[in-house]
Parts: sequence; C-alpha cells; structure tokens
Amino acid sequence: MVQVQLTRHLFAFFPQLDGLTLEVEAADVAGVLRALEARAPGIGFYLCDERGRLRPHVNVFIGNTLIRDRRHLSDPVTAGDKVSILQALSGG
Repeated sequence: MVQVQLTRHLFAFFPQLDGLTLEVEAADVAGVLRALEARAPGIGFYLCDERGRLRPHVNVFIGNTLIRDRRHLSDPVTAGDKVSILQALSGG
C-alpha cells in the first residue's frame, strides 16, 4: 500500500477524506490519483486538467522527490512509499 498525504486545506473541498489514513494500491502516480478519485469524486479534476496533466499549482512528491512526469503521471510508486500532494495557495 502507498500512503497518501494531502495539503490540509484540500479537506475543506473533500471532507470525506478528512481523518482517514489514506492508503491506496497503485503502481504509479496516475494510479494513486485514480484511487483517490474513487474515494472522493472530483479530486482528480481538482488536481489535474482535462488532459490529465497536473495543474500548475499542484506538486506531487514521492518521499522527498518531486515527480518528473507531470504530463502522464507515470512515476512509479511501490508499497511503503509516501506520496504527498501539495497545492500552492496564492492571493493577497
């Protein structure tokens, strides 16, 4: 299982994930996002555009390493990995 950590403010939009230990079965980052989408419909489009690419304000890390493939999300994950999904905040 891959452990997923989300930026805290994402729970405001997807409260069904709040308080859960997020662990998913996946072989790559795309699989992680598909598994999250199954639990919280709409989160996939919130994080990715209509082509399936990560939105510019979203970063995904596997451990401490920023993923390389923002287009196809093909970076591999293995059991025991921690995937962090971070959304930048902006405003004035």
